[in-house]
Amino acid sequence: MNVLFIITDQHRADHMSCAGNLVLKTPNLDRLASEGVRFTSAYVANPICMPNRASIFTGLYPNMHGVRTAGMNLPVNVPTFTETLRKNGYHTVVAGKIHLQFSTRRLVDSARSAESVGHWLSEKYRDKMKEGLPLPYYGFEEVNMVVGHGDLCAGHYLDWLEEKGPQYVPIIREKMARFFNKVSYKTEVPEELFPTSYVEEKALSFLEKYSKGEYGDKPFFLNVSYPDPHHPVCPPGEYFDMYKPEDIELPSSFDDIENVKNHAFLKPLLNNPFFRGMILRITNEKEAKDFISATYGSVAMIDHSIGNILAALDKYELSKNTMVIYTSDHGDLMGDHGMILKGPCPFNGILNVPFIWKVPGISKRGITNSLASSIDIPKTILNLLGIAQNEQPPDMQGVDLTPVLKDPNEKVRDSCLVEHDEELEQFKIKLRVRHLITEKFKLTLYNELPGYGDLFDRKEDPLELTNLWFDEKYKDIKNALIEQLFHENLNAQSRYPKRLAMS
Repeated sequence: MNVLFIITDQHRADHMSCAGNLVLKTPNLDRLASEGVRFTSAYVANPICMPNRASIFTGLYPNMHGVRTAGMNLPVNVPTFTETLRKNGYHTVVAGKIHLQFSTRRLVDSARSAESVGHWLSEKYRDKMKEGLPLPYYGFEEVNMVVGHGDLCAGHYLDWLEEKGPQYVPIIREKMARFFNKVSYKTEVPEELFPTSYVEEKALSFLEKYSKGEYGDKPFFLNVSYPDPHHPVCPPGEYFDMYKPEDIELPSSFDDIENVKNHAFLKPLLNNPFFRGMILRITNEKEAKDFISATYGSVAMIDHSIGNILAALDKYELSKNTMVIYTSDHGDLMGDHGMILKGPCPFNGILNVPFIWKVPGISKRGITNSLASSIDIPKTILNLLGIAQNEQPPDMQGVDLTPVLKDPNEKVRDSCLVEHDEELEQFKIKLRVRHLITEKFKLTLYNELPGYGDLFDRKEDPLELTNLWFDEKYKDIKNALIEQLFHENLNAQSRYPKRLAMS
């Protein structure tokens, strides 16, 4: 069976019409969901791009694969499931964002990255970046790379743009050269030249060549990876105007920011100019509505692109033999509790992601509230494809979701663990947060904050406005969840380096 794995960046679980969004229209994702299984309780292993993408490709928690925080490269000696597929006869190809090496921020000055947006944009270094890209790249034999977000993108995309619209390259370079603090705006780049269109064109080109037999009888793993709707959100053309800020209804928790400012963990962070401006960004009504409406436009463009790719599967008679998976690497606060963007906090918007699986001959149509994690993706794919256990990457920590795909009422998890470390040396910040999500509750604990945490009732308090941590009625539940989190965290801890026999 072939695999089409579609992933976006910073797309919330409730930003689809099939998930109950009354404004945003996502007909193609809705169709995919109606033909497969949509998970309502799918959570990240880490709510930041690089660590969670590394977890998706390795099946390991961040403390195991080493990408604890943004700005750290995935070590090339850590096995990926794409490398397993390649070794088992699959043609592996990616169109879009990979982000297993840093694109902007690095933690060590001497560090180098094959995905550095600055080097890809540089006329001095760009040829070296292309020539120095090691193939296979984390298991991908064929790479069509986009680095960056919004219209501030480079990689192989820049070659494509220089050929089709060279007048836009200086605009991108000029924007990247200065500090750009806007979270949403209308781009000068037209729809047909936007990174979303590049990703789609490369995916469609591969499917056409595959259908003509150019890859022989090899099955394929195609990763379609859109760099949107991550900020800066700047959908082009009609997509910017598709949703009006005045039609956006802010979340009911929007005015909760004053309470959040007194949160024992968040208070010092929100007093930090960098955090409150670029990570956990305290927003206002106008900015939030502008940001949400632009995000809706960005998601609408992605949805249209996905529709074209799914149509190509049908056109080339590949649908019956191709599993399709859709998810995102993390969510966004989108006005929840008066904030936008993402960062270390206890709130659901950044942790809960879209998760749709359609597996011909396996998945039963339906919606499931069964818990699932990003870390489960590689284990499930490899098992569905019949890859022998001794050929799979060692030590994978996810679970196989196949029973839920066969019957959406099945349960394979009683909880999800979320690791979150932040290391910002320039601000003398080293944070460590752990979340435990069960069917009923969500617990969050913070390093260096003994005696304090967050406990939310997922069923009775979906807006997460009432912290039950100090409520005596929930004392026993809280203590039981703390113990459960302790054991989940223990089980997830690294056992590297391996003990080696001495000769």
